[in-house]
Amino acid sequence: MSPRIFGFIFARGGSKGLPGKNIRPLCGLPLLGHAVRAAEDSGVIQRIFVSTDDPAIAETARACGAEAPFLRPAELARDDTPEWLAWQHALDQVEDFDVFVSIPATAPLRIGADVRACVEAYLAGGCDAVITVRQAERHPSFNMVRLDDNGLASVLLPLPGIARRQDAPEVFDMTTVAYVTSPRFIREHSGLFQGRVRAVEIPAERAVDIDTELDFAFAEFLMQRRSKG
Repeated sequence: MSPRIFGFIFARGGSKGLPGKNIRPLCGLPLLGHAVRAAEDSGVIQRIFVSTDDPAIAETARACGAEAPFLRPAELARDDTPEWLAWQHALDQVEDFDVFVSIPATAPLRIGADVRACVEAYLAGGCDAVITVRQAERHPSFNMVRLDDNGLASVLLPLPGIARRQDAPEVFDMTTVAYVTSPRFIREHSGLFQGRVRAVEIPAERAVDIDTELDFAFAEFLMQRRSKG
């Protein structure tokens, strides 16, 4: 029997970095609508749910083709609330299924094939969860420093014996393109990295994460350029 694969989009009403971003139009479609479209285009997700505390977001979600059968309690939608708790809450609101896929609204340049690749990586076995990454533009051992109380700088993550960036281990930035795991893992743990995590690499141009006005403008530019072919 094929696994039941459900997609989830977690979209709070409050956003300090970019107020109203989850339903803000991006190239003619609300931001969360791009996540719905990617889930649909993946060809592997049977149902798409939106978890939100905001009735306006729930209404927009339904208009975009997703289900929004419940509202998230306010205490699970604060700035300091771990999203993991919202994941656990969502599981209690829907019927049993086999594979959980989180598709954040903040990565609108992903495509359905990216979501499908994450699901396929998870179904291949050997891991408890799948995340997405992109090649890091800067290596933390050569480009990031900490300042002490006197304002003096030191390397954040020194690599003894390695003097050149080219000799350092390759590093990646985590992205918000998709997260895949099982409902059981979410219920029994409090974070993805408590298990075995596999990573799917996503091209930088599809891994933009929107948190600020500048991010939004950049995503809009890339999406318009993509539409022009």
